[in-house]
Amino acid sequence: MTSAKTVALIVAAGRGERTGGSVPKQFQTLGGRPVIAWSHAALASHPLIDDVIVIVAEEETARLPDGWKSVSGGATRLDSVRAGLDAAGDAARVLVHDAARPLLSRAVIDRLLAAIAIDDGAVPALPVADTLSRGDGTLVDRHDLYRIQTPQAFRTEVLRAAHAAWPAGRDATDDAQMVRALGGSIALVQGDPMLEKITYAEDFAVAEARIDWETRSASGLDVHRLEDGEELWLGGVLIPHTQGLSGHSDADVALHAITDALLGTIAAGDIGQHFPPSDPQWKGAASDQFLAHAATLVRDRGGQIGFIDLTLMCEAPKIGPHREAMRRRIAAILNIAEERVSVKATTTEKLGFTGRGEGIAAQAIATIRLPGWQA
Repeated sequence: MTSAKTVALIVAAGRGERTGGSVPKQFQTLGGRPVIAWSHAALASHPLIDDVIVIVAEEETARLPDGWKSVSGGATRLDSVRAGLDAAGDAARVLVHDAARPLLSRAVIDRLLAAIAIDDGAVPALPVADTLSRGDGTLVDRHDLYRIQTPQAFRTEVLRAAHAAWPAGRDATDDAQMVRALGGSIALVQGDPMLEKITYAEDFAVAEARIDWETRSASGLDVHRLEDGEELWLGGVLIPHTQGLSGHSDADVALHAITDALLGTIAAGDIGQHFPPSDPQWKGAASDQFLAHAATLVRDRGGQIGFIDLTLMCEAPKIGPHREAMRRRIAAILNIAEERVSVKATTTEKLGFTGRGEGIAAQAIATIRLPGWQA
């Protein structure tokens, strides 16, 4: 019996030698992150896809981020897809996607999954617009000619049957052709020019230009009480002081405010939802892990952290002597350049709880870029 699961397979076992570079093209950088990460993020975030499995050469497994599921590929694309199908288990539906097509939108996935409710398989396709000619100069009628893209979606049992029936020794660069050869029905759905394949070095610049970045900003605010007998952590830096901030974790108001600001840019709730103060595992925890988690969530959405602006509000201690250390630490946690982090401080002119020296407040604004076309 098959389940109702949908599994996406990303074929990434090739060497991609035509692009040049010291690493395969699927691990080269596009828009600040590896090519393969774009497809993985699009597939993993789709609400109808239950699992994503990456098929890579065995020696490249170490390049994959922690938490990604993977299997080792074979000598040919055909062998790699078969390895992925074996790993897909009892999935009812499977999508097969080439890692070299990174700019995958949710709309294309939606169209594919809707189509295989009727047909055995579906592929994204774009009509051929150029005039075509044979080598002898004879023009080819481009009517009903299409360029086929990936991902290609199938009912899993149909694709497995097609692979089982495929003649030994005969290669296949397209899974849909295998299903057609078995008599299966394949639907053509509207493709996307964003899905052009990266083949040569110059294709990286073209793909980079296609990314339609959306800029988002959000704010975060945090307050903690100053108490005797506590350490004072601000911006990931331990600061000598007569009192420290009290809280369930290390109470670093600066990192907490930045964390909430980053979570806000992707509408991912607040720090309390991700790290509940009622959970004992976070008692005394270093806040840098909260901030690193928020940064990971942003990057998993394809986002780039553009700028962090932090304002600390307190009468004491003096922030100036520790400002550069905070900037360095925050930049290191977020894996961004120091010039993308601003740390400021102000007093409240002896007004309010900060003015009375009872606590410290922090306000942060985070600005990120997201690939708007992925929506």
